[in-house]
Amino acid sequence: MAGSKKSKRKQIPMDDGFLMSPKIDFVFKLIFGDEKNKDLLIAFLSAVLGVPAEDFEGIEIINSELLRVFSEDKKGILDVRVKTKQGKQTDIEIQILPTEFMPERTMFYWSKMYISQIKPGDTYDLLQKCITINIVDFKCTPLKKLHSSYHLTEDETGYRLTDILEVHFLEIVKLADLEIQRDENDHVVEWMEFLDAKSKGVIEMLAEKNKDIKKAYDLLQIISKDEKSRMLYDAREAELRDQLTRIKSAEIKGRAEGKAEGKAETICQYLEANFGIESQALQETVRTIADLDTLSRITSRIFKVSHLDEATALIQVSLK
Repeated sequence: MAGSKKSKRKQIPMDDGFLMSPKIDFVFKLIFGDEKNKDLLIAFLSAVLGVPAEDFEGIEIINSELLRVFSEDKKGILDVRVKTKQGKQTDIEIQILPTEFMPERTMFYWSKMYISQIKPGDTYDLLQKCITINIVDFKCTPLKKLHSSYHLTEDETGYRLTDILEVHFLEIVKLADLEIQRDENDHVVEWMEFLDAKSKGVIEMLAEKNKDIKKAYDLLQIISKDEKSRMLYDAREAELRDQLTRIKSAEIKGRAEGKAEGKAETICQYLEANFGIESQALQETVRTIADLDTLSRITSRIFKVSHLDEATALIQVSLK
């Protein structure tokens, strides 16, 4: 009808050549946390955990939702958590900003996943194995390994006390360390290189070797041309850049202060800005610290924590 023209939705040019980085957590979840792409998730899990893809038949993605608002502590929002038919759970998180106490943080969230399986009155036999996979873009262990895995074993004999605990670290940043041995045909290495790829050429070479990466690349190209996804990607990238800027700015300010009072105030300002009124008690503790060396140790690490529990643990350890 005349006078009833529909407004056309503005589209991002299809040939602008833009490609999102798959190691941005938001993009990672779009690829691996979507019910429609379970085969990619299964291929990734099979490679990292070293078990046949058939073991993941009937796998369920527990948190497939994707919130439109990101928070400082994104745990549970942008990670990917899955459950097998047998009840085993696996949580996959990708983290590109340096995070202090990553092993401790890992065990904290692993324990929450583990105990969430039962309710009061249940028996321990209902507890199933829980696995955490951390993909990090910073050095988290001193090992000369790209991929390391951990279980609960006896110190001398290596006897595994129980199989309920399994933790993996994929340290992407170590791909640049050519002294670290790797098998370029190892599917885990291929997935890490896909996530860290700086150009389309690198991904295209990987896609020729690995059919699952080929599908992930095809999906990445589609996502990168979607207007709404592009807007969310830009927002997430900006937030990560702001976080990194705050960390660096606070570190510079802390170093410039020099005096204990200045360092204590810098720490408290960071706690207030990031954790609000819930950090008041911790701020009072900080203000009682007069030792400059202790405050310097806290200042050098506090700007990298993303959870109040991590900040509390850092300060308590520093006071010992």
